[in-house]
Amino acid sequence: MDIYTPIKTYLDSERKPALALPPKSCDTHVHVFGPADRFPYSNDRNFTPVDAPKEKLFALHKRVGIERCVIVNSAVHGTDLRATEDAIAHGNKHYLGIALVEPSVSQAELVRLKGAGFRGVRFSFMKHIKHSITPPALLSLVKRLADIDMHLQVHFEKNLIHDLSPTFESCAQLVPVVIDHIGRVDAKDGLTGEHYMALCRLLDKPNFLVKVSGIDRVDETPPYVAGKLLAADLVKRYPTQCLWGLDWPHPNHTHIPDDVTLVEALTEIAPTADALESLLVHNPQNLYKFED
Repeated sequence: MDIYTPIKTYLDSERKPALALPPKSCDTHVHVFGPADRFPYSNDRNFTPVDAPKEKLFALHKRVGIERCVIVNSAVHGTDLRATEDAIAHGNKHYLGIALVEPSVSQAELVRLKGAGFRGVRFSFMKHIKHSITPPALLSLVKRLADIDMHLQVHFEKNLIHDLSPTFESCAQLVPVVIDHIGRVDAKDGLTGEHYMALCRLLDKPNFLVKVSGIDRVDETPPYVAGKLLAADLVKRYPTQCLWGLDWPHPNHTHIPDDVTLVEALTEIAPTADALESLLVHNPQNLYKFED
């Protein structure tokens, strides 16, 4: 794909969800893109999105009833964190961030990022993303994250879970490890699928959390019945270890999911008031420590 071809990455809509979310509900996984004339995209990106700036994100959250958020810096911007920092700074302490950094990032810069509202760093192990990190370098960085109470977020292809699990287990002895998007398993394999069971074995160990975001990535057919089944199982089995997010504006995807549909899916993912409050309020607060 020509990296200079803009790709539509979100739906403009005025629809509101039928589900009323509890106060202080948190969307723990979104991105902001641009605006490119102010925050240029990385030369290493594999596509060019339509700008999805903080104003559109804030408006979406207001419409669907989300009061808190964690913005994950996107590979579209690489390790240039300015777009995310700008959104955090304008979020009235309701918005925090996850950084992308080089393995050689200085401790002084990590400390600065913590002060700017970043709560962790993310590394991806995906074919479409150029920059990754070796296990020894990851462990070395995690030791430095532990010194300043930041955590590790990981995004990986499902086939890598067996190879990467030992490294992640070592990291989890030092800091919380958050696994993105239900481990990117294939939802059609169900609750007994090889990769889903490997994900659960990690979650059986201390200091692991999982984002039950991406039901539309593990199951690409709306209304995501198989994806909702996995997410609901995780919320039931690991009630204090699950986080949720929209993944707006849905980059590198096969289709553009409707964000209201994803919010309303919570009625099946967290079907009781207590489960919904834990998933959207208590679990994010325990990890990210919002100060609003």
